[in-house]
Amino acid sequence: MTTVEDAPRRPLWRLGQGWRRGRRQVSPWTLGGLSIREIGRLAVAEIWKDEILDRAAALSYYFVFALFPTLLFLTTLLGMGPGRAAMDRLLVVIQDLLPADAASLVRHTLTEIQRGAGRGLLSVGAVAALWGASRGMLSIMNTLNVVYGVTSRRPWWRQQLAAVVLTVIFSVLALAALVSFVFGERTGRAMAAWLGHGTTFTSAWNLLQWPLGLLLVLTGIDLVYHLAPAVRQRWYWLTPGSVFAGIAWTAASIGLRVYVRRFANYNATYGSIGGGILLLLWLYLSGLALLIGGEINSVIARAAAERGEEIAAPLDDPGEGEREPA
Repeated sequence: MTTVEDAPRRPLWRLGQGWRRGRRQVSPWTLGGLSIREIGRLAVAEIWKDEILDRAAALSYYFVFALFPTLLFLTTLLGMGPGRAAMDRLLVVIQDLLPADAASLVRHTLTEIQRGAGRGLLSVGAVAALWGASRGMLSIMNTLNVVYGVTSRRPWWRQQLAAVVLTVIFSVLALAALVSFVFGERTGRAMAAWLGHGTTFTSAWNLLQWPLGLLLVLTGIDLVYHLAPAVRQRWYWLTPGSVFAGIAWTAASIGLRVYVRRFANYNATYGSIGGGILLLLWLYLSGLALLIGGEINSVIARAAAERGEEIAAPLDDPGEGEREPA
């Protein structure tokens, strides 16, 4: 007997009442009428159909190209001013996120880059980081189109431009989150002195800076889910997919650190490239969490379409030969 997971997947516009026939728009938090268990079962099936594990590996390749130019840009920017303390704080945040060997590799690379920090490297780092990150964003856009079962009819230059714009927006939010993590304590003291609330405000700010940074990251993820695929959908500050991506990324980062610290020694297995292997693994898990979150949103959108409701609909009209019969 054919199960729901084994059934051939129809394009999004073929589901439910058909193409844009006055569907009632609903929130993704209705879950398309599915239970959490059903969402999990369908998402796992779709992950295999859409080859998400392989696509996450390709995405980690682009992340590597974007990572070190981004660090070059930040290092050069901070190195132009009184940025030694800021760089130390940035390294502390990186060390909290990554396993020890991977953090050591990043620290060593940053130290070498910082020796040559100058204005020329600032522009080179910014351009290289934007190019590498936009390649990754284009890969995310293509993957999310596959996930939703839609085809983008945008010309190639519009796709490139959309990838660059999305990259810039996400980078600004990620940088704001990084500023919250790195400069949060200093910002809290300055605001407390300006408002005249003393240690009470500073203590409250120190507690809020991490949730604020996480909220900025989740907002960036939601923007990617909202704008990257070739579908139209209402904006929601948080979606089930973005919440999953944020929780999964945090759990993967912490779990990888604990696993490496207590159960594995990658340097003993891989030698001097152990730190690089760990960094690639962390980037892979980060990309996987992002893509699975998009898959969850698409599963919910499809379930809603089957019920005659709309969470997402394709941007482009299907061709004449693809339309449903009246």
